[in-house]
Parts: sequence; C-alpha cells; structure tokens
Amino acid sequence: MGTGLTWNLIFLTLVGLPLALIAPSLARRAPIFAGWALSLYPFAIFAGLLRAAREPEPLTFDAAWLPQLGLTFSFYIDPLAILFGCLISGIGGLVLIYAGAYMKASPKRGPLFGYLLLFMVSMLGVVFAGSLMTLFVFWEMTSVSSFLLIGLNHEKFAARRAALQALLITGGGGLALLAGLILLGVATGHQRWESLLQVRGLGSHPLYPGILALLVLGAATKSAQFPFHTWLPRAMEAPTPVSAYLHSATMVKAGVYLLARFSPVMGGTELWFVTLACLGAATLVTGAVHALFVRDLKQMLAYSTLSALGCLVLLLAGGERGALAAAVFLVGHALYKGALFLIAGIVDHATGSRDALHLHGLARKMPLLGGVALLACLSLAGFGPFLSFIGKELALESTLHFGSMAWLWTLVVFMGAISWATVAAVLLFRVFYGSRDPARSFKSTPWPLYVGPIVLSALALGFGLWPGTLPFGDVARGIAPGVADPKLALWHGLNPALFLTLLGFAAAIPMYRVWPRLVLSNRFAEHRIWTPQKLYEQGLVTIERSSAQLASRMQSGHLRHYITIILMTTVLLVMAALSRWDLPILSIPVQDIQNYEVMLCALILGGTVSAVRATTRISAVASLGVVGLGVALVYVLYGAPDLAMTQFAIEALTVVLFVLVFHHLPRISTISGRATRLRDGFVSALFGGTVTVLILLANTVTIDQPISDYFAENSVPKGHGRNIVNVILVDFRALDTLGEITVLSLAAIGVYGLIRLRPTRRGGGGGSSIP
Repeated sequence: MGTGLTWNLIFLTLVGLPLALIAPSLARRAPIFAGWALSLYPFAIFAGLLRAAREPEPLTFDAAWLPQLGLTFSFYIDPLAILFGCLISGIGGLVLIYAGAYMKASPKRGPLFGYLLLFMVSMLGVVFAGSLMTLFVFWEMTSVSSFLLIGLNHEKFAARRAALQALLITGGGGLALLAGLILLGVATGHQRWESLLQVRGLGSHPLYPGILALLVLGAATKSAQFPFHTWLPRAMEAPTPVSAYLHSATMVKAGVYLLARFSPVMGGTELWFVTLACLGAATLVTGAVHALFVRDLKQMLAYSTLSALGCLVLLLAGGERGALAAAVFLVGHALYKGALFLIAGIVDHATGSRDALHLHGLARKMPLLGGVALLACLSLAGFGPFLSFIGKELALESTLHFGSMAWLWTLVVFMGAISWATVAAVLLFRVFYGSRDPARSFKSTPWPLYVGPIVLSALALGFGLWPGTLPFGDVARGIAPGVADPKLALWHGLNPALFLTLLGFAAAIPMYRVWPRLVLSNRFAEHRIWTPQKLYEQGLVTIERSSAQLASRMQSGHLRHYITIILMTTVLLVMAALSRWDLPILSIPVQDIQNYEVMLCALILGGTVSAVRATTRISAVASLGVVGLGVALVYVLYGAPDLAMTQFAIEALTVVLFVLVFHHLPRISTISGRATRLRDGFVSALFGGTVTVLILLANTVTIDQPISDYFAENSVPKGHGRNIVNVILVDFRALDTLGEITVLSLAAIGVYGLIRLRPTRRGGGGGSSIP
C-alpha cells in the first residue's frame, strides 16, 4: 500500500546519511541558518509520516540483501513505527533549531549537527526496520552515533568516560540482541515483521527462554534498565541538545520500542510478564529514589527519565492491559521531558549553573521561560489538563489489574508518581517561582532556544485537552492486537486511579519540604560499594588488569613464543574436532610411492635438518633454499607449474637478499638451552603429525566431481574469461586475491615510508641519525 509514499519515506530516511556528511560544512558556511536549514529534513519526514498515518495498511518495502542467507533490507511502517518516527523526527527538528543557537559560539557546532543527523537516521532505521537484520544494523548505528554525541567534548575526561561507558553497555547489549535475533529467526523460520507477527505459540518453543533473555538484555541496556542504568546519568556530560534528544525522546526509547514491537510475538507468557514487570519495577524505583538525592537539573531529569522508562517496561509486561497506557504515557513523557531538558539548557546558558539548590526565582528575570517551565513542570507532575495526566491515570488503572500481585505493581507506579511530582515541585517552587530573588547575573537568551520548549509544552497541553487527536488505539494494537478502541478523556469519574493521583500529590508536599536535606545527605554517593556504577568501575578495572596480564604473557616479544602458541592452538582445535568424528582407519599407500618421491622427501628433510644444525647464517640460508626448491619440485610433479615458478622466483630472490643482509651480521650463537630445543622439536613434530593426519583423512574423502571440472565449465559463463587461472584468481577466489593485494599494498606503503626517511643531523656532532 502507498508505494510512492513508501519510496519517499525510504529516500528521506537514507538521504540523512549524506546530509550528515555535509552538515559540518554547512554549519561553517552559514552558522546562523544551519540549524533552521537542517531542520527541514526531519520536518519533511514528519510530514510524510502524517500522510502515512492515513494509510489503511502498513507500508512495506523489501530489497534483496543476502538472498543466499534469506536476508533482506526491509521497511515496515505501521502505526507503532509512525508514532516513534514522529517523535524522532519532530523532536529532532526542534533540537536542531535549538542546537544552532545553543552552540552558536562553539567550534563543535558542525560535528554536533553531523552526529545528530547520523543518530536520527539510525533511530528512524530502527523503528522502520522490517526485518531482524535490518533492525540490528541500525541498532548498532545508534550505539556508535550516541558514543560520538556523548563524547562530543572529548577534551574532558568525564565526557570520554561517559561515552565509553555508554558504548560498552549498549554495545554489549547489542551483541546479546544479535544472538537473540538469530535464535528467533531459527525458532520461527522468519526474518520479516509481516511473517513474524503471524507467529503464535512461540512460548512453548525450547528456545523461547533463551530468546527472551537475550532480547530483554539488549533492550535493557539501550533503555537504561536496572542494573544497566548507570550510563544514562553519566551521559549528561553531553551538551544539552544531545541530552534532550537522546535521553528523553529517542535513544532510551529504543529498548522500549523493541519490547513493544516483539510483544505480539514474545508476549502473553508468564515468563514475559515476570521478567518485564520485575525489570521495570526495579528501574522505576531506582530512578524515582535517586531523582530526589541530586541537585543538578540534568541529573534530576535523567533519573526521572529512568523511572519513566521503568514504568513503560512495566506497562508492556501487561499485554493488552498495559498497551494503551504505555502508548499514552510514552508520548506524554517525550513531550514534557524534551521540553524540560531544553529548559535546563536555557537556564545553564543564562546563569552558568544547573544547581537546583542555589537557583531561585528565575521567572522574575525570565518570565517567558517561567511560563513555559510552568507548563512543562505541571506535565511532569501529571497534573491538570495534560496528556501525562491521562497517561499516569491509565498506568495506575492498568496495574490495578496485573494479576494477584497487582497491589505491588500499583505501589511501584505510585512511588514513581510521588517522585515526579516532587521533582516538578522543586523546579517550579524553588528554581523558577521561589520566594528569593535570583542573586546572579543573566546572559541574554537567543529566541530560537525557546522554540522547542514552547512547541513541546503546547503539544503536551493540546493533546491533553484533545487526546483523541492521536491514534492511540492503532498504536496499542501494534503492541497487543486485542486492544479495543479507547475513549480517552481528562475526566473518567471518581475511580481508584484518580484517588491515587491525588494521594501522590499530597505525598509530594512533605517530600518537597525535606528535599534540601535529602540532597545534602548524599545517601547515594557513587563511592558506595553496592551501587551498580561502582560495580561497573570495578569490573572495568578488573578487565583492564586481566588484559594487561594476559597481554604481557602472550605478547612476550619473542617470535618463537608466538609461533608456538599459534601451532599448539591449531593442534588442540583440530584434535577437539577430530575427537567428535568417527574416523576411518588411516593407512599410507606405500605401494603407490615412487622412488623419486622418496628422494625428494629426503632432500627436503635433509635441508631442514641442515638448517636447524647450521653454525653459520650462510649455511642456514642455503639449507632453507634447498627446502624451498624441494617444495617447488613437489609443485612441478603434481601439476602446479604456476606455483612452482612463483616458488623458484621467491626462493632465488630470498636467498640473494638474505645473503646480502646476513653477510654483515655477527656469527650465530646458541642462546637456547637443551630443554628449549627439545620443547620446540616436540611442538614441531606434533604439528607436523597433525597435518599428516589431516592429509591422510583428506585422501579418504571421495569427491563425486573434481572442482577443476566446475571451474572449466563456469569460467566463461560466470567469470566471462577463457583463462581459467585468471578467472579463479579474480572471481572464484576474489577475496583471497583481495587479501594478497592488500598485503602487497601495505608492504609498498612501508617501503615508501622507509624511502622517504632522511637522515637528521644532531647538534654538536658531525654524524647523522634516522629518528
């Protein structure tokens, strides 16, 4: 359906990649208008998604990727993907406008634009992906691009550390996700969403627990679920536009999207419910509590984001009961949290501080910001005619029906509501509308910084007043197909959810009053041993030390040790593989051995023994030359004249070069003891015996058709060449030839570098040296 529209959306999505490359240049040439100009890209995608929302069927696209493996590059755009795509593109456009003014004087403005666009394309690819491997490719792109964004201020150690932590945690989760996607494809026999969504009864499959664990692990690391949440607060080292985009509306929602997308296939089981409910509840409580013990505005918002993400995962555990609440809560959270992060950036830009303990009454000096903050904070608290109020009531209402433990899950969401209301009260009644005057100087604030907060806060209010504007029912059915058409409204009468909402507001009052003492108590400092952040740091130190010890043992600097490790590893792997097979009885066909073959083997062995026992380098080189020439004669006898010619040429050139170089070196001296030589001899004999066994095993295999016949038959029709050797090298063995070309190119670069070196004279002397 909507083929032209599908092509337009695909083109618009992928055109962001070249646009990301030229964005830094555009920022240098037009610093004032770059943000506005680049924002046209996500707004065009947003407009296309609004058109796609009117299509009766999902938009699909498939292109062959690796057809031999059944892999396709696919897009699948349904209401769930459209909702996430609108959040990514709509908020992304506002963030680009904001970033243009916020980073106006920064030399990193250009890279920021490029990285933001790269991340935007990656996230759009994740939500639009129509197959498992397409999803994974874009998923990993989000990890890389977020690493670049978080580490934008790479000259700061804290930024580098935060970027590395995010990459390690989300990258590790990405590997788990890859394994889960592969197992899911094996279990279902499908790769594309259209086919996967028809799968039923997967919960009884033997691979189901493993698939669920791996998929949840991938989602948990990306969406900062406990205990992998530690990277999110640290990522606040990134500039405010990055925090507003990645950590409120997009990246942290990727794991939520993954769970929502897989809910029709993987959900509906007790294991699904228990896993997601416990994970979401732990994250919600962790974020809700930590948000009350920090004073930095971005840290407060980061921890409240954690609690909201935990709430979303908890709601997704409930299937049909939680799907609608998750959809409404998701949009409400993205709107007010994006606005609040942008507001925090304006406060930091104007005052040079984000310390909520020392900021007071900012609305007196910045009335417009105070008005916008009022809307955003009320939305954060879930108060009044805001979409977040509807979302919070739906969350409380749905958890009341979460089985026999419904009271526990409702209590967890209630704790989150108290924390959100408390944070909103701190921002409103202390930072913006406090009784004390702001005793600090203010810098002028460019008006484009207000565009994003005003639009997002207005939408949070508008969708609350008219919640039927958004197709939440269609989105919820993408999560749980059995959801009925909802009737959303601000007033649903007196019910338990409304009572809990009012009780949460009442409980937030004393929490607000004791908040300064909570912050100063420093109960959750990072030096406490039990914190996941401390465990992460200790684990990282342990890995680094273990790697250093392993490297010192393995990378000894002696070529003999490297060769020994390689040979023994090969022998052990071959033996392990052979031990699992029923091997035939091996025998050497003595009757087929010719006299000249015996003489040739004796020549090679004699050269080998002579090289080992040589007392001068010249004799050792000559003995190795005999071995090489003997191998060349083997090629001649067994029908490989091209290899023989190559071998002859290399041996002759090698001997000449070695003689020229070694002639100036001192005499050979024995530096290894008898035990070392015996060990080396044992390793050599063991490896040689292993290779002999493999050759004898290969000789027992009967090939129905020689591979030479295949080359002869397909050289012209498939390789378009009559010289079979050339076609083998260029086509049938293309990657091997490419590797050889790469090695030669690297060697040529090295030789060129040596030729370019020039002696440099050192002061005070008449000699010269090469640095």
